[in-house]
Amino acid sequence: MSGLDLGLVGNCAIGALVDRQARILWCCWPRLDGDPVFNALLNQDADGGLADDGFFAIDLDGLHRSQQRYEENTAILRTVLEGDGTALEIVDFAPRFRHYDRVFRPATLVRLLRPLAGTPRIRIRFRATFDYGALKPAVTRGSNHLRMVSPEMTLRLTTNAPISYIVDETWFLLEEPLTLVLGPDESLSESVPDTGRSFLEKTAGYWRDWTRSLSIPFEWQDEVIRAAITLKLSTFEETGAIVAAMTTSIPEHPGSERTWDYRFCWLRDAYFVVQALNRLSATRTLEHYLRFIKNVAAAYPGQLQPLYTLTLDSRPRERIVPQLRGYRGMGPVRVGNDAWRQVQNDVFGSVVLAVTQCFFDRRLHMEGQEQLYANLSSFGEAALQRFGQPDAGIWELRTREAVHTFSALMCWAAVDRLGRIASRLGKAADEARWRDAATTIREAILARAWNSELNAFSATFDGGDLDASLLLMHELGFLTADDPRFVGTVAAVERVLKRGQHLFRYAMADDFGLPRTAFIVCTFWYIEALAAMGRREEARALFEQILACRNSLGLLSEDIDPESGELWGNFPQTYSMVGLIKCAMRLSRAWEDAF
Repeated sequence: MSGLDLGLVGNCAIGALVDRQARILWCCWPRLDGDPVFNALLNQDADGGLADDGFFAIDLDGLHRSQQRYEENTAILRTVLEGDGTALEIVDFAPRFRHYDRVFRPATLVRLLRPLAGTPRIRIRFRATFDYGALKPAVTRGSNHLRMVSPEMTLRLTTNAPISYIVDETWFLLEEPLTLVLGPDESLSESVPDTGRSFLEKTAGYWRDWTRSLSIPFEWQDEVIRAAITLKLSTFEETGAIVAAMTTSIPEHPGSERTWDYRFCWLRDAYFVVQALNRLSATRTLEHYLRFIKNVAAAYPGQLQPLYTLTLDSRPRERIVPQLRGYRGMGPVRVGNDAWRQVQNDVFGSVVLAVTQCFFDRRLHMEGQEQLYANLSSFGEAALQRFGQPDAGIWELRTREAVHTFSALMCWAAVDRLGRIASRLGKAADEARWRDAATTIREAILARAWNSELNAFSATFDGGDLDASLLLMHELGFLTADDPRFVGTVAAVERVLKRGQHLFRYAMADDFGLPRTAFIVCTFWYIEALAAMGRREEARALFEQILACRNSLGLLSEDIDPESGELWGNFPQTYSMVGLIKCAMRLSRAWEDAF
């Protein structure tokens, strides 16, 4: 079983990764990009053995089997541990529900323990650390709580379990349900059991109401709902930012040193997330993200960089954390991401595309359309100026630049959509100007990116390499699916980048050599292209094969080994979950045709 057979629980403030033994191996506090007080996922030996701290475990004496599932249509995870004639259930969740006319989403985790068979003998190991594992906290105790204290943060574990047993990690019999509430250094307003029960009931109700509002396809409903909840959990609702993944530094393949911090808001990734959730009618994520974009535009008028922190810091400087050994001992562990320094010209299109729906969707009440249009126009002007200039491209190459076709394509999309928005707002002169700009960029792409020898568009202007992002030319509206140039590009990508049932991003050597794992979303792009060209049954068969690559809880990481099927890369990856949703929406039978 893959080491990434993990479940995600969260509430749009924090997120925790839980393994099949109900050990919390990763959780950042007090927000998604904070200090990982549980960091054992990145402090392992070569065989996956954990270090002595950085986790929160509930151990069952004599454990020989575990089962795990999400409570239907929720972000509540249930794990059953079974021993010799004994069993217990552990319910993990982060509270999220409506309270006093707002969504209550504290930086809090709740763990509910219940004996199911016999009298389980258990041990609670609560081993939080601070400063990326460099600091062991001071521990103070009360009658029903422990406080983990550092100069920057204090966590409180409140429980009706015996405090001495937790401190000493004593094995004891679980004879009745226990509740553990981990959060800020604050007292609970109700008893611990009542708090746990109330939070559980209200959180389940919230998620079921949320999923009930989704416009899901007829087929693959469970898969889409799980992907949608995962995308929702990847949003930092306080500011509207969206993280690319919950983790940092899970390598793209063994020994690669391709270990990056993904706990930031990439404008490109956020666009894809917003697009997928919009298709499911989950438009509030767009509204929250729009707040984030408005603040970006106000802080950096006419300028965009590839990523920002969740609180608009534009410089998440990259550093290596030496005290963590890495996932399966494969470092380095990085904090921050120097991709913020790069020029990536597709960002202008990413922002314009993400918020275009706001101008057309009558369900969305939006003040200040004129100001937003003015902000987007400045990004459109930048796109027109920079579409033919070298950049690091969608794959963020660190030591080389070129005029990337996908970047130019997204610049085209920016001015094309601005033309449509201008028309919607009754700005005829602006519409004409943006249409002319779109024609200019389009003609340049057709002239410079087409490679007649390949019978395909190339990854770069005047180049000869292929890139899976070219599969989005139809999706973005640049070419029709039956255009011979698009058909030829798909065939070339298929011939050069497909390995078994998976697609690589590219086949050329990069800063770290040749890629060895496939980039999961590229396969979903390929599936969508097949469907658009009429190869629907082929697309459906491949989609089913990729669904089988998910972990046991329905989640996907960034990369996959095309031979072993093992998941690699940061987890869970929003790109991958987006691809699942979009393919299901495209391939499913219609509701009206299903009965």
